[in-house]
Amino acid sequence: MSILLVEDDASIAIVITAALEAEGFGVTCCDSVAERDRLLAGHAYEALVTDVMLTDGDGIESLPAVRALHPDMPVIILSAQNTLDTAVRASDTGAFEYFPKPFDIDELARTVRQAVGSSAAGRAEGLDDGGNDGLPLVGRSAPMQAVFRMITRVLRNDLTVLILGESGTGKELVAEAIHQLGQRRTGPFVAVNTAAIPAELIESELFGHEKGAFTGAVARHIGKFEQAAGGTLFLDEIGDMPMQAQTRLLRALQSGSIRRVGGREEIAIDTRIVAATNKDLEPLIAAGLFREDLYYRLNVVPIHMPALRDRPDDIDALAQHFLKAAAAEGLPRRQLTRDASDLLARQPWRGNVRELKNFIFRLALLAREDVVDAAALQPLLISTQRGEEGERDAEPGLDAAVARWLARAEPEAGSVYDEALAAFERPLFAEVLRKTGGNQLRAAQILGINRNTLRKRLSDLALDPEGFGRPG
Repeated sequence: MSILLVEDDASIAIVITAALEAEGFGVTCCDSVAERDRLLAGHAYEALVTDVMLTDGDGIESLPAVRALHPDMPVIILSAQNTLDTAVRASDTGAFEYFPKPFDIDELARTVRQAVGSSAAGRAEGLDDGGNDGLPLVGRSAPMQAVFRMITRVLRNDLTVLILGESGTGKELVAEAIHQLGQRRTGPFVAVNTAAIPAELIESELFGHEKGAFTGAVARHIGKFEQAAGGTLFLDEIGDMPMQAQTRLLRALQSGSIRRVGGREEIAIDTRIVAATNKDLEPLIAAGLFREDLYYRLNVVPIHMPALRDRPDDIDALAQHFLKAAAAEGLPRRQLTRDASDLLARQPWRGNVRELKNFIFRLALLAREDVVDAAALQPLLISTQRGEEGERDAEPGLDAAVARWLARAEPEAGSVYDEALAAFERPLFAEVLRKTGGNQLRAAQILGINRNTLRKRLSDLALDPEGFGRPG
């Protein structure tokens, strides 16, 4: 079994060759597009493993010609240009797999064996020039590479995607990338924040309404599902959707049709659904605040967006990207020294990429020098942190939280008390466990209930005391 390896880094070529030969493959190496084509013209290989940036050109651009000559030969693409655009370009060629550098050599060897053992018939799809390299999804870290690879896996299908991650991590950017790079790119991208719509209006916003359906419905209204026909409907903050609207949404996903509020006509829907939430939906399911059957309908392909603190290696690239964006909007052009970038990478960034972006724009406006070092950066960071503390101190109390919950919820008559207790109980128990370090006896004493009752409620609420550590 012979493999053609096209790699212009001699040290990487040696390592890959050794790994493949250990698997029983014969390996032929070259470092250019021209030599690759010469070898392929005279020999049939079981698989092609190729880098992107080669000595005489781009290893991806000419792959359609390779496909025409060897349609059944699986192709595995390697690249140090670990961007979403590169991942998408690799996917568009019908590549068997794409490996961002650095990669696990054992995983590469296993993948080559799988590729050789599988039929690659029907994989040649040609190179699509519909990609968009302007999307601000920046990151070479392993967590972001995992996101890029998941995005490429859903571009050629209409599977429902659920994007999970903290606020500010870029969930809507992922939804836009799936739309703009996928097969529905010529249709509309319609985004709706379900948490920002009053509970009494959300069904009308999603499904539309007929004239006279309710007080104030003076004309027919076309909802978001119909507006997104032929394209993508992005349902943001899905965890905050009222229960009645969840039921209507589930029915729409199951039946493939909707009915406007006050209407009788069943309208077929032709839209891809991408949802997102910053909440852990499973505890909401346990508390009766989110439908389990809807969760499974939405969670067909989950994409987990990493918090910025989990990808500190990306902070410098993100900062450079935002400095360029700030300059493009007319703010002074700034540069960061290495020690300034290192200082940024050590910050917690609780607001994730959104917080970093806002800080960089503020830096571009307020910095006294064009080149900003750590000493000049520190006062701006301190000012930002004080502002955040002030915002936390000014957070509304329990009364406001209850008012917000009641405004979002849509409880049935006579059920408000039970549903409110269910919504309050889990965070209450979690906070008591946090204060006691997971000590159930002390937690039961604080709550004024017996230990057996506590254990049962913790089990019902899917709360594990071991996850709350010990008090220091």
